[in-house]
Amino acid sequence: MLRKIIQIDEAKCDGCGLCVPSCQEGALQVIDGKLRLVADYLCDGLGACVKECPRGALQVVEKEAEPYDEIKALQYILKGGQNTLKAHLKHLYEHGETGYLNQALNYLKENKIDIPDYKENNAKSFHSSGCPGSREVNLNVNKKISFDFDMPSALSQWPIQAHLINPNSSIWDNADILIAADCVAFAYGSFHNLLRGKKLIIACPKLDHGQEIYFDKFVQIFSNYRIKSVTVAIMEVPCCSGLFSLVKEALEVSSSDLDSIEVKVVKINGTLGLERIITFATKN
Repeated sequence: MLRKIIQIDEAKCDGCGLCVPSCQEGALQVIDGKLRLVADYLCDGLGACVKECPRGALQVVEKEAEPYDEIKALQYILKGGQNTLKAHLKHLYEHGETGYLNQALNYLKENKIDIPDYKENNAKSFHSSGCPGSREVNLNVNKKISFDFDMPSALSQWPIQAHLINPNSSIWDNADILIAADCVAFAYGSFHNLLRGKKLIIACPKLDHGQEIYFDKFVQIFSNYRIKSVTVAIMEVPCCSGLFSLVKEALEVSSSDLDSIEVKVVKINGTLGLERIITFATKN
């Protein structure tokens, strides 16, 4: 049967990772500086990740494909090295694919291949499938943190929710703008350091309704005011990439001459992961 699947051009891929959150099945990961399709069976071939790649390193190809075979997939995955193998085993474990996992482990044992600790720093989800952003994870944070002073807020304006902001306010003129997913401020302990000196807009790209209103407001702000910079802060879960896409598209169709967006991705464990400046051609 013909099967659609993502193909990665490693020569073009610079490992930026912007495509990773858009893969709702969790099939893509950046490993050793390159994007990897860590589990073929998780790729639905719909290409949600393609438009997120600023270097054109992704495409959907259609080819004859046999029914999924864990051993054949594993033999291919082993070519990517130990880290790619670990990521694959971790995916099987997290998705509750015990049958495939046991096949893989037996094959590795029979061929005397070292089995990486795929459970390391990983609390098994209570959900075996579905959106990775909705899976319950115990971060096992046992550190006792105390402060003998109140940390001052870096918030410089109100309101901040995207439905409530006024796109015609002069506060946007000559501003550095931070557009953050709702969860970022709770997950990232140094959020106010990230916010300092910027005007803030928050939104949830998965749960908020009326995102066309957000788009129109962003276009108005970008078109009507001299914007110094735009930073988008999102979580490392698939649904969060929608916020970056929304901001990027709004900036591209606006009359702004700003040609780049700074992207910061916060990991679920609260640490700052990917930081990248994405440059693109805007409509002048």
